[in-house]
Amino acid sequence: MKRIFQLPLQILLTLLFLSTAYSGQAESVDSERLQTVYFDAARQGDIATLGAYYAAGLSPNVADKKGYTALILSAYHGKTVAVEYLLSQTNVNACQEDNSGNTALMGAIFKGNFGAIKALIGADCDVDQSNANGQTAAMFATLFNRTETIAALTDAGADLSAKDSSGNSLIDIALSQGNYELAEKLSEKQADK
Repeated sequence: MKRIFQLPLQILLTLLFLSTAYSGQAESVDSERLQTVYFDAARQGDIATLGAYYAAGLSPNVADKKGYTALILSAYHGKTVAVEYLLSQTNVNACQEDNSGNTALMGAIFKGNFGAIKALIGADCDVDQSNANGQTAAMFATLFNRTETIAALTDAGADLSAKDSSGNSLIDIALSQGNYELAEKLSEKQADK
């Protein structure tokens, strides 16, 4: 008789365990879906969706597995209006880095979105903040020959004599890209200081 009751009890416990495991997985899937919608909204510059998340209590500094925040994604994807909206959010960290140490400003420079670049230069961050390789925003601008951005960074006080962790200066970076005219202009700017 004792054996007869043990089997249903084991089945019941197994079913209880499986239902708990599957319900946990269902919550994970829902959470993943919510994260996907949120980060897609940042990529698309969907301010209404971002606003709904913030109204529900989500911090604008939440990052995905790569360390990308809504601000970093909006900047990288050239969504200037979304960048400006995100910068206006209470407690937003405009200086927050992704897992490689890159900032929203660096992402905007990489893609060449000058509207987002200007908004981010105006944020309360160190204009010479560097990533894991010691690269600054000015180095990104030099690498991609973004002369308008270099001028804006210079006006904001960027250190044009900075070197990355490999010892490369802005002039070295410009020369490595065949940007001889930019290298000459950078040399003149450094001489003026």
